[in-house]
Amino acid sequence: MSAARPARRALAAAVALPLLIGVLGACGYGSAKKDDKSNTAAVGAKLSVDTVRIGYFPNITHATPLVGDHEGILQKELGGTKLRATTFNAGPTEIEALNAGSIDIGWIGPSPAINGYVKSKGKNLRIISGSASGGVKLVVNPDRISSLDDVKGKKIATPQKGNTQDVAFLSWIAEKGWKVDPQSGKGDVSVVRTDNKVTPDAYKSGSVDGAWVPEPTASKLVAEGGKVLLDESTLWPDKKFVITNVIVSQKFLDAHPDVVEAVLRGSVKTNAWITANPDKAKASANAALKGLTGKQLPAKVLDPAWRSIAVTDDPLASTLQAEADHAVKAGLLEKPDLSGIYDLTPLNKVLKAQGKPAVDAANLGKR
Repeated sequence: MSAARPARRALAAAVALPLLIGVLGACGYGSAKKDDKSNTAAVGAKLSVDTVRIGYFPNITHATPLVGDHEGILQKELGGTKLRATTFNAGPTEIEALNAGSIDIGWIGPSPAINGYVKSKGKNLRIISGSASGGVKLVVNPDRISSLDDVKGKKIATPQKGNTQDVAFLSWIAEKGWKVDPQSGKGDVSVVRTDNKVTPDAYKSGSVDGAWVPEPTASKLVAEGGKVLLDESTLWPDKKFVITNVIVSQKFLDAHPDVVEAVLRGSVKTNAWITANPDKAKASANAALKGLTGKQLPAKVLDPAWRSIAVTDDPLASTLQAEADHAVKAGLLEKPDLSGIYDLTPLNKVLKAQGKPAVDAANLGKR
């Protein structure tokens, strides 16, 4: 099987359909709570701003900011500049906050980042780092579905019309040769758009036969008796595809490069700490979730979810390019101009200082 075909199957970061630009493109999970917080006091010399405002999701796929904020690693790199965090459950809401100047830097899924870039004609944001790869699975009721071919004729949930997993599932369906109307979700497979918080209950009630969803929703379904029929990472070369990026307001990047570099230093050091201390990091992420949502994930959900996600500084830009190209060829979207969506100069400066190799923007770098 060629590398191109798996990429066609899994348009995990592809932009939503033309009429759906701006629809939820991230995979939020947890409460709808929005929580401004700062866990660690700012100590040391201030950078060029008093406070930097970051945004992320109370979601295991956002392990970097969850752990980096909870452990004070991000704050330590900022010195006397205070870190203020706000959590979101929807990609468009975070993009709106970035555009409105309510946050400066955010961790977010690839689809809302692309949508925000396209809608602003490349003026409002840049992707400045990777954060996580993987963590998306097709989980099914084993009493109703025993093979991939059995998915035909069944009801499968995705988080929302046009979101990252929805587009990936539609692409996989097309590769199987089945037909589904992307607007209604009706066809050879019934695509049922269901919020991640509701999907486990829908599965238990029998109203859906399975779901193509991110973690920890996938592991919650497994805990309810579901079976992982397909891990999306197996459809990708090297089993890697971006699920979380770091973005920044273009205005903030231009005005405060020292602060952006400090946050990126914290992100890189957090990822290194997570990799070196996986059990401690898992516990830290769960403690952070409890502080944000009021409850921790049980071990039977947290453990498999944590194993399926890999933190990464590399934005895996080549996957983004492949996804967009194949989405256009499939007629799912008008060809977007993504040139300049990445500015990896600050990240590569940080990586060089820490003795790490540079990462590549796959010809989508700063103009």
